[in-house]
Amino acid sequence: MTFLAKPLTALVASASLLLGQVAFAAVDDAVAKQIKAKLSAGNPNAALGEVRESPVPGLYEVEVNGGNVLFVSKDGGHFIAGDLFEVGSEQVVNLSEQRRGRVRAEVLDKQDLKDMIVFSPKGETKAHIYVFTDVDCGYCRKLHNDVPELNRRGIEVRYLAFPRAGLNSLGYRKIATAWCADDPNKALTDLKNRKDVPLNVCKDNPVAAQYKLGNEVIDVRGTPTIVMEDGTVVPGYLPPDTLTKALGI
Repeated sequence: MTFLAKPLTALVASASLLLGQVAFAAVDDAVAKQIKAKLSAGNPNAALGEVRESPVPGLYEVEVNGGNVLFVSKDGGHFIAGDLFEVGSEQVVNLSEQRRGRVRAEVLDKQDLKDMIVFSPKGETKAHIYVFTDVDCGYCRKLHNDVPELNRRGIEVRYLAFPRAGLNSLGYRKIATAWCADDPNKALTDLKNRKDVPLNVCKDNPVAAQYKLGNEVIDVRGTPTIVMEDGTVVPGYLPPDTLTKALGI
């Protein structure tokens, strides 16, 4: 028997715990111990986090392996693995995705801007987006061509590196070259425009860490991946009008 096995980073786990403490009341110690004991008996290798009340009476949330969530009965004898939805009067809301979004926003907010390549508006910054990018993908280039227009609309673009072919690829060496350049913004633009930029991979560049962040925390499936301020993920390209509207500007 296994409980969703994909591990996440300790930072995600700590952010999840913080959010959970804010959102839910404390669970009786005896109930929490019973649930954990039952789950541990089924899988001694599972790393169990905090037990919290869920929005559904009689079900409790338990974090497993640093980020996945199970919905467990009070006696710990049954659990449901998957997303929890709320049926409202006008729409269906994915509560699990909302929670993941809060965690993503918390994690990205903790990242150092100095490790990103940032294109900022000359005037007032009204909103910002995070973009996991590669230098060779067509839609990454298309989005990058929109950056001046996004900046004019007050949107700051914060790039994080995500070489699609992995850390042992030419794509990694290309994108690391941008992060290692004296002028990262110009180097990234030149690389996306297919200009001849001498490869230069410096030590201690943040590309590997950002690639891991994209894989393990944000769940990047392709590039570009846009992450909004609230942690909502947009897998792919959005034109400026759509992006501006989505940001509420």
